[in-house]
Amino acid sequence: MGTERLELSVPVLHGAGCAAEAASCLADLTGRHALVVTDPGVMSAGHADVVIRALEAAGFHVGIFDAVHENPTTLDVQACVEAARTHRAEVLVAVGGGSSMDAAKGCNFILTNGGRMQDYWGVDKAPEPMLPFVAVPTTAGTGSECQRFALISDPQTHRKMACGDRKTLARMAFLDPVLTLTQPGFVTACTGMDALSHAVEAAVTNRATPRSVALARDAFRLIVHALPTVMEDPGNLPARSDMQLGAAMAGAAIEFSMLGAAHSAANPLTAHFDVVHGQAVGLMLPGIVRRNGRDPAVAAGYRDLLAHADLVAPDCPPPDAVAHLESILRQRLVCTGLAAALGDFGVSEDDLPQLSRNATEQWTAQFNPCLLDETDFENLYRDALS
Repeated sequence: MGTERLELSVPVLHGAGCAAEAASCLADLTGRHALVVTDPGVMSAGHADVVIRALEAAGFHVGIFDAVHENPTTLDVQACVEAARTHRAEVLVAVGGGSSMDAAKGCNFILTNGGRMQDYWGVDKAPEPMLPFVAVPTTAGTGSECQRFALISDPQTHRKMACGDRKTLARMAFLDPVLTLTQPGFVTACTGMDALSHAVEAAVTNRATPRSVALARDAFRLIVHALPTVMEDPGNLPARSDMQLGAAMAGAAIEFSMLGAAHSAANPLTAHFDVVHGQAVGLMLPGIVRRNGRDPAVAAGYRDLLAHADLVAPDCPPPDAVAHLESILRQRLVCTGLAAALGDFGVSEDDLPQLSRNATEQWTAQFNPCLLDETDFENLYRDALS
């Protein structure tokens, strides 16, 4: 399996072993202090060592911040900033899942522009240049390697702040499927459903462009077929490779088109019931597809998504395609072994009003192809209870 270079929203090198080339895009830099941002699991698996050796061979003095937590908060960012300052970092290299990449991007905001993460909640609020950033994902899920946004939680309010700026985009992303082989099955399941949801949602948002739709369709084709394979045969490197490339393509699609109501519904579940993001969005997505599919134009978009993956005929009636897509998404949830009901997490009827209010307040709700109000979200949560 060789490597290939692609131009998505950022330059991407894809192929087994390409993590060892992670310093190749930094040859023009005069600064030689790099901070590797990662988490304890990735560190213990030895994946960060591959990148550290590559950087050291290229003449970099490497510091390590390996204390990133899942769903990083402003506390993770501040700790990363302190490590970067101590090391006098001139380039940031994230090795890990979306949390490591979010923490590195968040660090980049504060390190170069000062202030607090709350100051950058929104888009393009950082006036000063940022440090070069390199992304080496070890999961196939968030697609953060191809996005400008850092998702950082406020530990007081528990709200996720989407802080975006084009200056945070990776100089290059290195997609090495070998690094995904050590993922626990639950991580593979959650990140896989997250990536699948990104492709499905990005294909039909009200911000969708021809470029984002094309990326979303290609991502969906790769992920929908590869996900059952990696769950059944975790060591299948070609399937792992398809998952990683599909996740990056879906991330690039998000960069151009944003996301929709499944993510709006998922975030309150994470905030109030600690439901892992990929589990939450995967559980809510089938109902969102059914609701969005009432719109003929959206239904046609879902049909084209399926047709591109050879899952329906190009002339399939759109309402039939919506039902088939909903069925496929439920099947994928089953094949991952993830829960299929909110009741499994202690969610009850009494919780629905607050969850629904919070869902309408989520940033991605405004990009859903159909405007959903609190009653819509309450019905969606109710349908997912059992």
